[in-house]
Amino acid sequence: MLKRPEVLAPAGDFEKLRFAVAYGADAVYLAGKAYGMRTASGNFTPEEMAEAVNYCHARGVKVYVTVNTLPRDEEMALLPAYLSSLDEMGVDALILADLGVLTLAKKHAPHCQIHISTQTSIVNAQAAAAWHELGASRVVLARELTLEQIAHIRKNTPETLELEAFVHGAMCMAYSGRCMLSQYLAGRDANRGNCAQPCRWEYRVVEEYRPGEYMPIEEDEHGTYIFNSKDMNLLPYVDKVAQAGIDSLKIEGRVKTAYYAAVVTNAYRRAAELYAADPMHFEPPQELLDEVWKVSHREYFTGFYFGDPKTQHMADSTYIREWDVCAVVEQCDEQGNAVLRHKNKFFASDELELLTPGQPAQVIRLENMRNGEGEPIELANLPHMTVLAKLPCQVQPLAILRRKK
Repeated sequence: MLKRPEVLAPAGDFEKLRFAVAYGADAVYLAGKAYGMRTASGNFTPEEMAEAVNYCHARGVKVYVTVNTLPRDEEMALLPAYLSSLDEMGVDALILADLGVLTLAKKHAPHCQIHISTQTSIVNAQAAAAWHELGASRVVLARELTLEQIAHIRKNTPETLELEAFVHGAMCMAYSGRCMLSQYLAGRDANRGNCAQPCRWEYRVVEEYRPGEYMPIEEDEHGTYIFNSKDMNLLPYVDKVAQAGIDSLKIEGRVKTAYYAAVVTNAYRRAAELYAADPMHFEPPQELLDEVWKVSHREYFTGFYFGDPKTQHMADSTYIREWDVCAVVEQCDEQGNAVLRHKNKFFASDELELLTPGQPAQVIRLENMRNGEGEPIELANLPHMTVLAKLPCQVQPLAILRRKK
């Protein structure tokens, strides 16, 4: 069997990490409370980080920690101790974007591999090779590359250098995410992890001598969202991405839900295994392709992989949310008797989908639904309530029950 590409999943907090690991991540990327590009996610305290590393390593999953902001001198002074602590925890790799941080990492975290962030906008083989010479074992390529350009980089860089690329999730309207809009409009520096996402705002035009007259940029009563990018979805093209030379398929989404981490990780893991089993005849079934439409997302497109695309969705910046998570399995015995943790309202008579790691979702109806005291119920609608029910088979904890809205 061909070596399949790594599936690299986001882990914004410990709950998301558990779901990403359970649903097939080979590696997760996460951040501490500082130096990471996503301050909006929960992130990890030092104690949580150490626990996360142990949790993942016990299950054969690698941990990559983002240290990819562009820190100022006062922040750099605190980095050596932080990097040393990550090294002592056994973190597998550090994701960096600053040359000074790289120098400190080589000195204070010598056992961690170095991955170079997409923030550095690597778009040619010379740049990739240069980072390798400086000590990087992997580079995360710029999102603006085509498959042909990626293949050229792969052909002209050392085999010992791994290539990683984003294949799924939100895109930034700025080149490789290096945006100044947030700092300019909201005083929040996106390059230090604190983006206010002004690219998702609604914009209209004001003429200098007509104050208060807000004119839409397009002829639409709702205005326009001229900076709002579509979401990337490369699930149907995992074979082409792998054949171009990508070693790691990176999923965006540390700020998104644990359900998102589970579903998208599961989909790409299944697709990667299908590719490795028969690379010449990769054809994922429709039910697998449908999975990534069952999470909250914006309009999908294929990024820059197939040439210069129509990247912006200017009608609105809303998410498409067509499915609700009803419950998560906490325990289940061999007869399918399960303990569920309620997430959203559902009835005993509802047709649900049961999602388990590595498997297609199956349509079910719950039998013998009861509350935590064992009393029969027809409706589960209390936050975090315990629900007892009979499933058609035994499933592992963290299996998900969902329903189309």
